[in-house]
Amino acid sequence: MDRDSLKKDYVELVASVREYVEEQLQLGFIESEMDEPERESPYANLDLPALATDAASCTKCPLHETRNSVVFGIGNTETDLMFIGEAPGADEDRQGEPFVGRAGQLLTQIIEAGMKLKREDVYIANVLKCRPPGNRNPEADEVETCSPYLVRQIELIQPKVIVALGSFAAQMMLGTKIGITKLRGEFYPCSVPGLRVLPHRKPPMVMPTYHPAYLLRNPGGKRDVWEDVKKVLAFLAE
Repeated sequence: MDRDSLKKDYVELVASVREYVEEQLQLGFIESEMDEPERESPYANLDLPALATDAASCTKCPLHETRNSVVFGIGNTETDLMFIGEAPGADEDRQGEPFVGRAGQLLTQIIEAGMKLKREDVYIANVLKCRPPGNRNPEADEVETCSPYLVRQIELIQPKVIVALGSFAAQMMLGTKIGITKLRGEFYPCSVPGLRVLPHRKPPMVMPTYHPAYLLRNPGGKRDVWEDVKKVLAFLAE
């Protein structure tokens, strides 16, 4: 085979590979490896009060059409310990405060009776700031739209430990699709894209555990949660 034939075959091969890759990208089977410059969060320069004000008027996703309240977060803004759930429920939507319904009462028991802390000593928030209708699961686009508020909350509070309550919170904190049953009980470094940590601090460690709403339906899981929070207390005591 002469040189011109080899060159022709090579060009055809490259064209075929390019066509295949473009087709796969369009179908979503592979992802582009081209590095894109990281965009700064629109909330990067907001403090917590300004961030809460921005969230209170947010209309970035359809959830604002059905909410009664934006449930931003509550607690000690200088704490080493954050609890993060997935989304407000009906009671939270009415009162504008996270974890105030039956699941919230159970979380308060875990914090106060189990961990011997006060609820106001920790910070409590959710991935979504608005209630999904009917308490349905958060949708991917809702998480993508709303999660920058939570990321900025974490940056401003700089906790040492985040207790991720349930699959949605754990999966967002860890960038994984693994379910809570397999994740719970172990510490993992927080791997939220774009999270900024102060020079003298390390990224928060995440302890995934069951959501209190799950425990209301499955009381047998309380023993697992107790083991998880004991590990959190031991970590914070070191």
